[in-house]
Amino acid sequence: MTDYPYTSNNSPTNAHEYSVTEVSLALKRTVEDQFGYVRIRGEISGCKRAASGHVYLALKDDKSVLDGVMWKGVAGKLNFRPEDGLEVLVAGKLTTYPGRSKYQIVIDKMEVAGEGALMALLEKRKKEMAAEGLFDPSRKLLIPYLPKVIGVVTSPTGSVIRDILHRLADRFPRHVLVWPVLVQGEGASKQIAEAIDGFNVLEEGGDIPRPDTLIVARGGGSLEDLWCFNEEDVIRAVSRSKIPLISAVGHETDTTLIDFVSDFRSPTPTAAAEKAVPVRDDLIYTVRDLVTRHEKATRRLINELKERVEGLGRGLPKPAELLALSSQRFDELSERLPRALKVGVERHAVRLEGLSRSLRHESILAEVRRSNDQLDILSDRMTRAIDTKLTKTHAEFDSPARLLESLSYHKVLERGFAVIRDDKGKAISDGQKIANGATLGIELRDGIIDAVRTRKPKLKQKKKQDKPEQGTLL
Repeated sequence: MTDYPYTSNNSPTNAHEYSVTEVSLALKRTVEDQFGYVRIRGEISGCKRAASGHVYLALKDDKSVLDGVMWKGVAGKLNFRPEDGLEVLVAGKLTTYPGRSKYQIVIDKMEVAGEGALMALLEKRKKEMAAEGLFDPSRKLLIPYLPKVIGVVTSPTGSVIRDILHRLADRFPRHVLVWPVLVQGEGASKQIAEAIDGFNVLEEGGDIPRPDTLIVARGGGSLEDLWCFNEEDVIRAVSRSKIPLISAVGHETDTTLIDFVSDFRSPTPTAAAEKAVPVRDDLIYTVRDLVTRHEKATRRLINELKERVEGLGRGLPKPAELLALSSQRFDELSERLPRALKVGVERHAVRLEGLSRSLRHESILAEVRRSNDQLDILSDRMTRAIDTKLTKTHAEFDSPARLLESLSYHKVLERGFAVIRDDKGKAISDGQKIANGATLGIELRDGIIDAVRTRKPKLKQKKKQDKPEQGTLL
């Protein structure tokens, strides 16, 4: 039975009337009073971060979904980035949101539901990036043997930066640039990625020297503490770095995705410093040892060559014996030399005389060649002069011909006039002189027409004051 009275048509008659806001607030108080502070396990779905910094998401299991919100201050304290598919434990207050007629949990705390969930997410992300080729060994750069400048991306406080600087100073002091970043919590991955990109955009020879080697370092910690080094923005910043990069995150047993994409993975920050530079004293000792060995080898080679020369010298005959045969031959040639000189002079005299005759013949031939060349030049000039004269003469004859043609009566015939000739072909200019029955020839533009005179024309008597009519043709 209900406490509300109903009419016969089952509608309430005396039920209290509520506004929408009153009902929404009543439901809000009921939910908050009934559940209060709760802990809930679920899988994150539809996670997104608003421009305000608040995080909105949903928690789900295999049957239900619960909306949730995490304010900016709480989200900034997380050691990991909430994302879809991650199983978490959250704690907070259940409440309602009247503006949407829904209930939700306001999250005060969030933690991963065991390392197993994080490991599963890490393995999934590792496979996706490996499929892209980000971990391909062919992409890795060689670490310089002795860099001039080393860039370090790490927290400015703590033992990590002190260990690196101390180790570098002991082994081989170098110019070190430190880019301070967060290495844990919200915003850490963004700062690390920006630091790597920032070192890469430095110009060679600029006010701030561009590093030859980068070290990204952090001390040990839990999987959640090191999670920022598994974030996608950090991995992609390392993969596009043009500066060789050494990763030194956590202890030797800790593994993060930055270790797979870096050019060299160091088990500790101290080991990273050892990889970055050689030991200066060892290098000096090595150079000195090489110099000493080179000097010894040089002395040994000189002694060996000296002994070899001395041995070869012992096998040679005495100088007097070597020169005896040459001395005898010299004496013999000295006796033959005057006769040979005389014969040589005679031969050269005959040869010179022949050359003289040959030179005179050559001079005549050269003169003939020069005359032929001059004749060719004059012939070319005469041909050009004849061509010029002929052209000028043709022009002189063409001009009167064109004038004669322009004065010809044929041009008049072209304009529509005619020439009348008698039977003897003589032109007639007076019509009164043509007898009746006379045979005439009328020459037009395109030929001659035969005609016969049938009657004489009547001429008009002109008065003295009258002017001749224009256009009259007999």
